[in-house]
Amino acid sequence: MNNNSSNNTETATGSHQSNGGAVKEKYHSKAQTDPHITPEMLKPKYWHLWLASWVLRSVLWLPYPVFMTIGRIMGYISMFIVPRRRRISEQNFRLAFPDMSDQEIKKLTTEHFANCGMGIFETGMAWYWPEWRLKKLVHIDPEELEKAKELAASGKGIVVLTCHFVTLELMARIYGTNIKKGVGVYRPNDNPVMEYMQVKGRTRSNLYLVDRKEVRPIVKALIKGLPIWYAPDQDYGQRLPHVFAPFFGVKDAATVTGTAGFAKVKNTVVQPSYSIRLPGFKGYRLVVKDILPDFPKGNDYEDALTCNQAVEKMISDALPQYMWLHRRFKTTPDGSDRYHNI
Repeated sequence: MNNNSSNNTETATGSHQSNGGAVKEKYHSKAQTDPHITPEMLKPKYWHLWLASWVLRSVLWLPYPVFMTIGRIMGYISMFIVPRRRRISEQNFRLAFPDMSDQEIKKLTTEHFANCGMGIFETGMAWYWPEWRLKKLVHIDPEELEKAKELAASGKGIVVLTCHFVTLELMARIYGTNIKKGVGVYRPNDNPVMEYMQVKGRTRSNLYLVDRKEVRPIVKALIKGLPIWYAPDQDYGQRLPHVFAPFFGVKDAATVTGTAGFAKVKNTVVQPSYSIRLPGFKGYRLVVKDILPDFPKGNDYEDALTCNQAVEKMISDALPQYMWLHRRFKTTPDGSDRYHNI
């Protein structure tokens, strides 16, 4: 790892060891491998979550254009409910696209929030919709689909390199249904009801989920020749090994090195893939690119740059559909705060 990398390294067991040699307490994941409803989850403090789930399921039975229009309206309203997220989004656009005017940024931010509102219902579609209904909205290039199926049948481990579009939940389900069932890398939720819902939803058309901090289950899945969904596009701070590499207009964006690490597993390749929403309520296009050639190169910076460039191409395909709500550029080499006025 070069000098731009984090001072901490993560062991295969999920525990952490600092450069000074002191070993921290072993990480114990809260991931549910066999999700089921417990008496604890039925207590009154969780009733609002069950009610929200019921409302979401009910709304999803409306015609697709109707509830997506409702989602857009909800997104517009949320701009005023969570003004800090709006300011973070605007700052992300300023940093990533320094030549963009204030008027363009405000317009793009408004459209982005509309997409986030629709993304709520798209998560519900991924978790709850029957297969016959979702299938009507899926579009995949026949040539891309054939190549992807050939790769999936080859027995190779596949790191499906993707990013945090608002349609990410749908992307995993569409890929698992049309190409090959796989394994999701995720962050377990401390709330048992939310954890139950996301695990049940995300494994509807796929195999199982693994905690992003546990390396061994990910490696085992790749050795078995399974696809894993991996989105390295967020800023995880000092929690995960990273280097600083260009990402859009930011020349020193913290970028995790996990993609290259997993690609080193024997017989494993990295395949960029993502889904975007089509205009006019026409559905979703799953994009499956060719595998990254000559990857990894063995240099953390060069490998991170390759991943960032692949993700940039994805995002540029549907800029407002990317999740700009998070502080993507919060970690800096000198410790300065790019969001100090937010």
